[in-house]
Amino acid sequence: MSLSKPGDLIADATTRLTAAGVPSPLNDAELLLAHVLGIGRGGLPLVGDVAADASAAYAALVERRAGREPLQHILGSAGFRYADIVVGPGVFTPRPETELLAGWAVEQAQALTDRTPVVVDLCTGSGAIALSVATEVPGARVHAVELDPGAVAWAERNLAGTGVELREGDMADAFTDLDGTVDVVVCNPPYIPLTEFEGVDEEARTHDPALALFSGEDGLEAMRVLERVAARLLRPGGVVGAEHADLQGETAPAVFSASGRWADVRDHRDLAGRPRYLTARLARTLSG
Repeated sequence: MSLSKPGDLIADATTRLTAAGVPSPLNDAELLLAHVLGIGRGGLPLVGDVAADASAAYAALVERRAGREPLQHILGSAGFRYADIVVGPGVFTPRPETELLAGWAVEQAQALTDRTPVVVDLCTGSGAIALSVATEVPGARVHAVELDPGAVAWAERNLAGTGVELREGDMADAFTDLDGTVDVVVCNPPYIPLTEFEGVDEEARTHDPALALFSGEDGLEAMRVLERVAARLLRPGGVVGAEHADLQGETAPAVFSASGRWADVRDHRDLAGRPRYLTARLARTLSG
């Protein structure tokens, strides 16, 4: 049985992935080999020789990645804050930058020490944000909604046993039974303009559901719906947080400022310094 050195396998895979235009070839090559060997990435330096069957399995995964199948689909999961989110075809893969928005939602819920916090995650997708709140704020009442049936199936897997109430439906008319009682609304809505279709990353355009990506001609159609829904759901003084594209650092918050229902409208940057999500506090009710 022929054996291979892990360093040689990783080097060859990195070359193959670089040629295919994969953005992080070495990272992906190492994660794929660790996955095949059933170890953590940090254990790779301790590996001696790799058997032929494992080398063949690795080569097959590298070819899938070279074909621009998302790494998370191949691995079957995506790390998100303190959890592994199961993902695959039919659901938007949660991105690291969204962890900041999830962290904001967790902090807002944790700050409510005088009562059980009520949190609603709109456009939940894989359920990543709802899962973060539910697991990091024990006792919180967390509700989530998703329109895409394919994504709902993945959210059901991720949220099973967490106590999160998951519903399938449109955020526009979701949770009317909670109107005026919610403390925190959080949402990672679709926000890419339809006019930018050709400019979307190849992997996202091919593998992420269109419902999770595109939102009208200016990318703010879902944000306008969110503004109305959040105003309906939140109790006075409740807060909303929503992710947006890095070019929407002024236009997305303006959706909230223009309605006259919100105070403390702020935009927040991600770790790379790019505008990433907005937050606002409900100052007036829909009738107020």
